[in-house]
Amino acid sequence: MMNIALFGPPGAGKGTQAKELSKYYNIPHISTGDILRYNVREGTELGLEAKVYMDKGELVPDDVLIGLIRNRLTESDCDIGYLLDGYPRTIPQADALTDILDRINKPLDAVINIEVNDEELVKRLSGRRSCACGESYHIMFNPPEKEGICNACGAKLYQRDDDREDVIRQRLAVYNEKTKPLIEYYEDADVLVNVNGADDVDAVFKAICNTMDQFK
Repeated sequence: MMNIALFGPPGAGKGTQAKELSKYYNIPHISTGDILRYNVREGTELGLEAKVYMDKGELVPDDVLIGLIRNRLTESDCDIGYLLDGYPRTIPQADALTDILDRINKPLDAVINIEVNDEELVKRLSGRRSCACGESYHIMFNPPEKEGICNACGAKLYQRDDDREDVIRQRLAVYNEKTKPLIEYYEDADVLVNVNGADDVDAVFKAICNTMDQFK
């Protein structure tokens, strides 16, 4: 059994790594966004409660979110382990999660923190370009054949609002204020493992696997 939480700032590659790790180790990838969407779609009691806040554009309260996560972690596929992605994000959430995990006897084995400096993150995120057809590119790492034009449909590419540099820096400021204290929290709990996220995707994957293999 391996119970892992994956941390890292916006653009660190958490989602990409989590999906690959979930397939490689055959353990469920638990994303708070996915849990919310599923429960809203299925009309569960907590899902309906969450929808009230989501429809207003407000954050779902911690007690509702931790209830959804608790229910997900008690499902049978999590008996062999789980990979938490995107939770917790604050110290109160971490306290609530620790309490829940102790109650269901599924404590975290490790919190893997993907480290990438802010300037690298700005470069990664601000270089993204999107197309209305669903294709995505990066001006440095995955440029289109013709500048500003989608390879697939020939439409003009655009930059999403949340990929603008000023928005990215604001997102990173929020992360550093709210989420970075969790690094110290889990360091004190002796479960934190830092991984260099500035390497290429395969190297980061191997580094994370080296940690997770200890809990097989």
